[in-house]
Amino acid sequence: MTLHTLRELLERAESGGYAVGAFNVSSLDQAIAVLDAAEAERSPVIVQSIAGMSAYDDEARWWARLRRLIDDYPTVPVALHLDHGRSYDDCARAIEAGFSSVMIDASRDPATDEPSTFEANVALTSRVVALAHPRGVSVEGELGTIGGAEAGVSGTTEEIVFADPDQAEQFVAATGVDALAVAVGTSHGSVKFTDAEGGQRLRIPLIAQIKERLPQTFLVLHGSSSVPSEAVATINAHGGRVRPSYGISPEQKGDAISTGIRKINQGTDSHLAWTAALRELLSTRPDLVEPGEQLGVALIAFRDMVARRMREFGSAGAA
Repeated sequence: MTLHTLRELLERAESGGYAVGAFNVSSLDQAIAVLDAAEAERSPVIVQSIAGMSAYDDEARWWARLRRLIDDYPTVPVALHLDHGRSYDDCARAIEAGFSSVMIDASRDPATDEPSTFEANVALTSRVVALAHPRGVSVEGELGTIGGAEAGVSGTTEEIVFADPDQAEQFVAATGVDALAVAVGTSHGSVKFTDAEGGQRLRIPLIAQIKERLPQTFLVLHGSSSVPSEAVATINAHGGRVRPSYGISPEQKGDAISTGIRKINQGTDSHLAWTAALRELLSTRPDLVEPGEQLGVALIAFRDMVARRMREFGSAGAA
């Protein structure tokens, strides 16, 4: 059986000194692309879905099929993870669907879209841990506020509220989470930083301070896509309007891994690669109506970007 908990995958990453990529998917085709990349690279992988963000009307059926798909890859160590669960119910539904890991993002109040109090974050996160751990499911929490806007999470640009090492230690002690997403200078979305220095803004010393306080907790980097300029340029050359910006450089992510980051979320980069390939194809082949040809080009670009990130994170060959 290829399904593993998040804790199992990240324990191996801790021993090996690498990070496991967590790739957002919104269709079975994208999930196949991620798993194909992991199989080819001999890499562990985290396949993750956001509640309410898929190509399908019936989320229960989508999640059930996603769970079954993983069994088709017996050589790939996989965690199936709920990304940015916004409520206890989101997490409960994912656990019922067979997810091996859930993230409860209680760092913001969904009713007001304002940062939650520390006490409210602890209370909701603890409730999810109490549900998940007896069922053998790992839990990721979040402390601080990642910048930008995550699909399905926030429609407005958020200000970054950096994680505090003292609070991080208190949070883990109070909740018992397996992994902790820390706000250390990243930003969600396809438009991150508008100046070239943006990709160098990770607070590496802050990561080191938190890791020193929490040696047994796995640290997670959200909002860390690199926003490849070639993909943005291709999209815009073929009718798109993506604002050019700077993401987190691969070198900075390498420094973060060396300092203790063990899970890196990536969504934007593979989405940009997919869109660039599809826009270029449709622009140069205006007569094309065959869905298979369109989908095939997009999936190759998606898969290749995922494989590239696996090599950069050091997980390639670690399966």
